[in-house]
Amino acid sequence: MNKASQWKLLGIIALTIAAIYLIIPPFSIKDKEGHVVQKGKINLGLDLQGGMHVVLKVDIAKVPIEARKDAVERVIEIIRNRIDQFGVGEMSIQRQGKENIIVQLPGVTDRERALDIIGKTAHLEFRLVSDNAEDMKKALNKEEVPGGELLYHESERGGREPLLVAKEASLTGDLIVNAKTDFSASGFGEPYVSLALNPKGSELFYAITQANVGKRLAIVLDGKVQSAPVIREPIPSGQAQISGNFSVEEANDLAIVLRAGALPAPVIVEEERTIGPLLGADSIKKGLNAAVIGTIMVVGFMILYYRLAGLIADFALILNVLLILACLSLFKGTLTLPGIAGLILTIGMAVDANVLIYERIREELKLGKSLRAAIASGYHRALSAIIDSNVTTMVAAVLIFKFGTGPIRGFAVTLTIGLLANLFTAIVCTRVIMELLYDQFGLSKLNFMHIFRKETNFDFIGKRRICYILSGIFIIGGIAFFIIRGDKNYGVDFSGGTLQQFVFEKSVKLNDIREILKGIGRGSAAIQQYGNPKEIIVRTQDNITTQLTGEFKQKMADNPFQILRVETVGPAVGKGLRKNALMSLALGLCGIALYVMIRFDLKYGLAGIIALIHDVIVAGGAMALMGRQFDLTVIAALLTIAGYSINDTVVIYDRIRENLRIVRKGSFSDIVNLSVNQMLGRTILTTGVTMLAVIALLIFGGEVLNNFSFCIFVGFLTGVYSTVYIASPMVISWHGKLSGKR
Repeated sequence: MNKASQWKLLGIIALTIAAIYLIIPPFSIKDKEGHVVQKGKINLGLDLQGGMHVVLKVDIAKVPIEARKDAVERVIEIIRNRIDQFGVGEMSIQRQGKENIIVQLPGVTDRERALDIIGKTAHLEFRLVSDNAEDMKKALNKEEVPGGELLYHESERGGREPLLVAKEASLTGDLIVNAKTDFSASGFGEPYVSLALNPKGSELFYAITQANVGKRLAIVLDGKVQSAPVIREPIPSGQAQISGNFSVEEANDLAIVLRAGALPAPVIVEEERTIGPLLGADSIKKGLNAAVIGTIMVVGFMILYYRLAGLIADFALILNVLLILACLSLFKGTLTLPGIAGLILTIGMAVDANVLIYERIREELKLGKSLRAAIASGYHRALSAIIDSNVTTMVAAVLIFKFGTGPIRGFAVTLTIGLLANLFTAIVCTRVIMELLYDQFGLSKLNFMHIFRKETNFDFIGKRRICYILSGIFIIGGIAFFIIRGDKNYGVDFSGGTLQQFVFEKSVKLNDIREILKGIGRGSAAIQQYGNPKEIIVRTQDNITTQLTGEFKQKMADNPFQILRVETVGPAVGKGLRKNALMSLALGLCGIALYVMIRFDLKYGLAGIIALIHDVIVAGGAMALMGRQFDLTVIAALLTIAGYSINDTVVIYDRIRENLRIVRKGSFSDIVNLSVNQMLGRTILTTGVTMLAVIALLIFGGEVLNNFSFCIFVGFLTGVYSTVYIASPMVISWHGKLSGKR
């Protein structure tokens, strides 16, 4: 073994040790009470640890023109201060575009309270209450009262007291320097919010109370009367209080928003995704189960089929996984549930490069070369196809990251790191180990199993017209099903609305849920029971989560429940997400086709893009046929299908190009058919092994990723078909006049 190989081996060992060091422990270690004893090295996304992802739109139209320039930045700072006082340890808040703000709150489960603290404008006003009976009578009759406004105070006993208050505030909340929760010394020690004013506010408050002894002063928060006490005497201390039917938590939250200050502009919740800790823990469990089962099946198959070489490939595969996790740890990446799916797919796809190399080595051995020469030639000849196939999939991954959002970006990151790691482990690591076994341990032969004992000679090209007709039927049928379903094709991501998932302690009947929804005027809402009779999913056009949970608590009091997740997307956001998704899909197909054209030529690129469109439409049609909905994860699946499908196609194109140089007899059609037959075993092997990982994801990955894994499953199957019966024959069709000639 030469010195270069020795240094490579030492480098691989050092890299493996470093990767293990970087990821231990991968996840946080907790004690029996659930407290974190040691923080994990890998950050978990909100979909795995639970929490909230909120997109806010700042309504700058309601801000004076001169104050609009920095309105969004001021809103960000105020919300950040509120969240800091709320006690969220690792919150993230950042600007998106011109008017949007993304807020992420890991571990937060009380969504209503969090949304109230984030979104409350907290515009506090002190307004004098009129005691003029005639003016009150006019206001109640909806007549205009100059300088007055009719508001209502919700009393502790549930009544509504009408109050005629001044339109102009005598004092505003920007003069407050502190707000805290105190408790009444009389009665039952009820909580209230104590306010401290700055010197200017104290002076103004003293003047107001001195001039209006015996009158009532309404304290108005965001247009709602909180309390309206009678001024008994002048108040020189600059102290005021807001009382009401508060719980301690409500008083604390109100004090938080008042201390942080009022938002300079109202904010609108454009998008909300809340994952409960129960669903997060379940997602981790199911995702890891799918990963472990998929890995075991892939590792076991490689050892069974390739024997010693398969064991070497398995080491590369495990190192690949370690490198992905180490990169996430080193660069503070976030592992999401789609990211786990990307990891599982990488496990399957990492085998592809090894299969290409090993099948090449097998061919070289058949030509009578020595084992050492066959290994060197196998790695050299497979390199071009490996690079091409990985780059095409990487194009799809980059576009998923560019146009994706939230957890979908985690999928793109994991897939990209996995593809880069795969190039290193398959091309460098396995070769170093092969050469070590040959030089130091006298490796004399490699034993492989066979799918086909003899080289096949199937007439794939001759059946192309039949396959064109069959594909045409699939495509037309898929488009027809998609059109028939209309808006039912789209999930919350693309259509807007709210998805609410609940888990009950005991089984529930859909009819009971339907009756409750009818009672609140939502009888047309879509209700789904997924597998478990204790779990239900309710889809509505507007966000009724608070109202619905209240109804469940009242009418199903004997059946406690938890909110597993809430996903709310505004119609404008849904339209934008759909537009971005279609753009990413179109750009992905064009980018992949362009790369193939550059690496080969025009006819290969055109044939490849037709095959990709075929695969995407067939997979989408299968989704429509099965009544499944399209969301961001499905778009990621379609781009992955495109990348993986062209992966197979590029490998055959590479063999066609090679055979055109070395095969001296036969037409162009014969060369294409020969190339497809030569690569048939490799196509079956790589797709079959990858499908082991996909099947594990489909069966064990859980409900959240079920549409994603189903789409991948259909797409990978149709990808093999299109490679053999669409892309390869299409090259002949585009070959034009040269078809039948060399």
